[in-house]
Amino acid sequence: MLERWFDRCLQQRRPTILVVGDVMCDTYLQGRVSRISPEAPVPIFASAERRQVLGGAANVAANLRALGCQVSVLGVRGDDASGHWLQEHMQTQGIDVTCLLVDHSRPTTEKTRLLAGHQQLLRLDSESQTPLASCVAAHALQRVKPLMQTFDGVVCSDYRKGVCIPELLEPLFAMVRAAGRPIFVDPKAEDFTRYRGATVLTPNLEEVERASGVTIHDETSLVTAADCLLERSNAAALLITRGKDGMTLFQPPAPPVHIPTRAREVFDVTGAGDTVIATFSMAMLCGLSMVEAAHLANAAAGVVVGKLGTAVVQLEELRATLRTGAMLSERKLRARADLARVLQEHRQRGERIVFTNGCFDLLHVGHIQYLQQARTLGDCLVVAINDDASVRLLKGDKRPLLPQEERACLLAALACVDYVTIFPESTPLALIESLQPHVLVKGGDYTPDTVVGSKEVEAYGGEVHLLPYVPGVSTTSIIDSVVERYGARSTRS
Repeated sequence: MLERWFDRCLQQRRPTILVVGDVMCDTYLQGRVSRISPEAPVPIFASAERRQVLGGAANVAANLRALGCQVSVLGVRGDDASGHWLQEHMQTQGIDVTCLLVDHSRPTTEKTRLLAGHQQLLRLDSESQTPLASCVAAHALQRVKPLMQTFDGVVCSDYRKGVCIPELLEPLFAMVRAAGRPIFVDPKAEDFTRYRGATVLTPNLEEVERASGVTIHDETSLVTAADCLLERSNAAALLITRGKDGMTLFQPPAPPVHIPTRAREVFDVTGAGDTVIATFSMAMLCGLSMVEAAHLANAAAGVVVGKLGTAVVQLEELRATLRTGAMLSERKLRARADLARVLQEHRQRGERIVFTNGCFDLLHVGHIQYLQQARTLGDCLVVAINDDASVRLLKGDKRPLLPQEERACLLAALACVDYVTIFPESTPLALIESLQPHVLVKGGDYTPDTVVGSKEVEAYGGEVHLLPYVPGVSTTSIIDSVVERYGARSTRS
């Protein structure tokens, strides 16, 4: 379904969009820390690489451009090296900077992050949060007014750096509404009345709490906070991003629509909100409904958080992530050597790896509850399944009922399962020794001394957990039930 919605977007003319807000330069210093300074008890960071990317409203523009839109930016930069780089880089990417003004009284907003491996050690911010001078805001409005009819919609990216002030937004929004164009806002201000007249607001959970004054601890309090902000902003809809809990669309009078997260591996959430509003606004301007656009934005966010640092989602990346079934399996199914490499990356991020194994022939509710419990014991769940030959040795010639590829794909479709691998040996001992998980899990029908690999795991400091199965639920009982109900003679071993 998501693929069909995305294809509908691609069949339309790419919209022309004005992005207004706080443009930034995101600088990354990649290096390493190997010793402590003799001058003070602080680590010495040895910088090896420096790179710059577009940030803030400029990252929204870059995401829209990557999705094929025509984009113009209304913002302010300083007369400094970062500002010159920012303007030149936007032009290189095909972003129109006719409405990008130079303010000699303020620096270009720049966020410098120090990274060692994938770990962010420190962030240095160079910025001014002083509101734009009235004359600068007036100049910006004068610059954009004759271009208004060329835009299909406007995206406002407010990072509270002084650009999105009422003196600019109120007359700008009035112009946009007079032209009959929608307005999409990623808000940071506590006072949502400054966004009155916007079509859709896309705050995150923290921003919703801060602006509404409501502490969100369940669905009821979320609805209360959303109703409050919809009333204050007079917006038609509110799309709240909720991190690991996905996002929720409020579009009165329709009931709220909750969309679970699609992220597989989260490396960095920097700029995820930029990707959400860019994808959502593009999809709506291509004719999709708010619900359809929200689903696409959620999928795009799942892609971008898998990247390190501020990043954009390309059209082909989004198309790939929308493929179901085979694409999901390809991402989760891993050969032994490849899985060891991937798990090493998880280990470097300080994540706890959980391992379990079995035949998983005819996946049932007992399996699912068992795997869900196993996933709560760590950050990454690896499921190893016996290949068809070893299942026959364990269960008899009539098993497995499902071939190994189908069993692996069914497991890969579960949200609680991160990786699936197939092993040919009669036991998973060699695989356990290779992967060295932090936690080894088996069912309650085992005892600690009968779990293969328990001694080896405990020897290097790992843990062994036994989890109960759902009583009365098993592949054997399912086979017996089918045979009894349909009157066939049992062919199982």
